[in-house]
Amino acid sequence: MFWRTVLILLTGIAGLQAEEVIPAVTVTYKQIDDVVLKLHVFNPPRHSLSAKKPAIVFFFGGGWMGGDPSQFYKQSEYLASRGIVAVCPEYRVKRTHGTSPRECVKDAKSAMRWVRAHAGALGIDPGKISAGGGSAGGHLAAAAALIDGFNEYGEDLSVSCRPQALILFNPVFDNGPGGYGYDRVQDYWQGFSPLHHIDKDAPPTLVLQGTRDKYIPVATVEKYKAIMDESGARCDLILYEGDGHGFFNFGNPRYAETMKEAERFLGSLGYLQ
Repeated sequence: MFWRTVLILLTGIAGLQAEEVIPAVTVTYKQIDDVVLKLHVFNPPRHSLSAKKPAIVFFFGGGWMGGDPSQFYKQSEYLASRGIVAVCPEYRVKRTHGTSPRECVKDAKSAMRWVRAHAGALGIDPGKISAGGGSAGGHLAAAAALIDGFNEYGEDLSVSCRPQALILFNPVFDNGPGGYGYDRVQDYWQGFSPLHHIDKDAPPTLVLQGTRDKYIPVATVEKYKAIMDESGARCDLILYEGDGHGFFNFGNPRYAETMKEAERFLGSLGYLQ
C-alpha cells in the first residue's frame, strides 16, 4: 500500500509538471467541415513579432491513429528557450476523426504552408523553417519535405511546404511491402513512402534511432541514410544502443541527449548560436 501511494503521488507530480508547459499562443490553421485544427506555438523569451527567428514544426507520433501535440511540448519549450519558435500542430487521426494516413499528410503540409505564409506575423524567418517528429510524426515531417502529392484541395500550392531541415526521432520512412503501415496504405504507398522519394534536394536531416525499436528496424534508417548519402544530401544518423520506440520522449533517460544532438545539428546549420 505504501509503494502504491508513492506511485500515485509521483504520477500526480509528473502530471502537474506536464501541465505547466503551456504554449504562448494557439492559432487555427485549418478547418475541414466542423474539424478545427490549431497550432500550439512556443516563443523565445521576449520574442518580438518583428524578429526573424528560425522555427521548427514538431509532429506528434501515434501511428496516424492517435496522439497529441503535447508529446513535443518539452522539446518545444527547450528550443524556444534557445531562440527558436517551436510549433506543435494538431492533425486529424483515425481514432478521433475517422481519417486515413492520407489526411495526416495533407494536414502536415497545410501546417507547414500556414507557418511559412504567416511567418511575418509569427516573427520567424520563412527561409529557416525546420520540421521534426517522432514515429508517424517523423513520417509526416519527411513527407512534407519529399512527397509531392497529398495536398489539400484548394490550398495555395505556390507556398512551399518543404522544411529547410529535418529532426526525426525513430521515424517511419518505409511504407512499402514489409514496411510500416503497408497494410493501411498499400493502394498508394508508392507516392506516400519517404524512403522512395529521396533526391539531391532533400533537406539536411538528423535521425535519432534506438537499436531495439520493435517498429522501425535499424536497417531501415541505415538504408535511408545510404540513399541520402548517394544523393549528395546530408543525413546524420545517431543510434542509441539498447533503446526502443519512443526512447526520446520527455521523462526518458535519453531525452536530454537527444536534445543536445538536436542543438548541435541546428547549430551546424546556423539556426542556433
